[in-house]
Amino acid sequence: MRVIISLIQKFFNLILFVGIEIVCMLMIAKTNTLQGNDLMNSANLGIAFWYKKQTGVSTYFGLRQMNDSLLNENTRLRQQLAKYSEIDILNNNAVTRSYTLNDSVHSVQYAHYTYYQARVVNNSVNSASNFITINRGYKDGIEKNMAVISSNGIAGRITNVSAHFATALSILNNKQSLSAKLKNGTSSFVYWEEGASPDELFMKGIPPDIVVKLGDTVFTTSYSTLFPADMIVGTVQKIFKLKKDNSQILHLKPATNFRNMQYVYVIKNDYMEERRKLEDTTKKQLQTVHPPK
Repeated sequence: MRVIISLIQKFFNLILFVGIEIVCMLMIAKTNTLQGNDLMNSANLGIAFWYKKQTGVSTYFGLRQMNDSLLNENTRLRQQLAKYSEIDILNNNAVTRSYTLNDSVHSVQYAHYTYYQARVVNNSVNSASNFITINRGYKDGIEKNMAVISSNGIAGRITNVSAHFATALSILNNKQSLSAKLKNGTSSFVYWEEGASPDELFMKGIPPDIVVKLGDTVFTTSYSTLFPADMIVGTVQKIFKLKKDNSQILHLKPATNFRNMQYVYVIKNDYMEERRKLEDTTKKQLQTVHPPK
């Protein structure tokens, strides 16, 4: 208490001056004089500026929650879209099922995808074997050989999983390639070369009679058990022709920005194992079959 009294005595003149100034401003503000209007306008501007800064700070600290909310919404929408994007419409009257006389179309769902959102906690782009680490593991439903995509395009494949984390082999890896196609349906493989820029992929083996233009989009195909079909891989930015066979090599700009990848989606193909087992069994049978003499 003595300290407070001592401070008041020490700064009495300053406190009195500030108090009188505040009283004078309030009296001027309550009048309709020009000075009163100017004072009110200045006060309103000051308050508005303060609220704007306060809102900006609150919004900044709420970005994490907003991002999580948007990721959850995007995941839900992607799963709804996947229900319709992987359906073949077949005119097949030999299928045994109940149908009406007007029902001549049979729908076959050949893939079912489940999406999981994740945050990237580590990502390499400058080595020969680039990989991505995410903050989701087997306790979150993540398994090996799941596809990883960004909001713009493909990113990689899950290779190792722990309880709370997983690593994915990036598309920027010389040990991985994927089936891809041009918009006209011409298919080949997309790959990345060691020492190349993280902003460049390659697609070779395009026949010389196929017309390719700069800016054409490259998509995934349905041949892959990893990625859903028709996902964007990248766009054509350079075209080269090989002299020995006139085939074309395309340099692509990846749809995913690997330099600034913060959030991804991990995709599970619920029919992948069934399809792989069937295809592996067929391959083994073909290897043991001897041609007729």
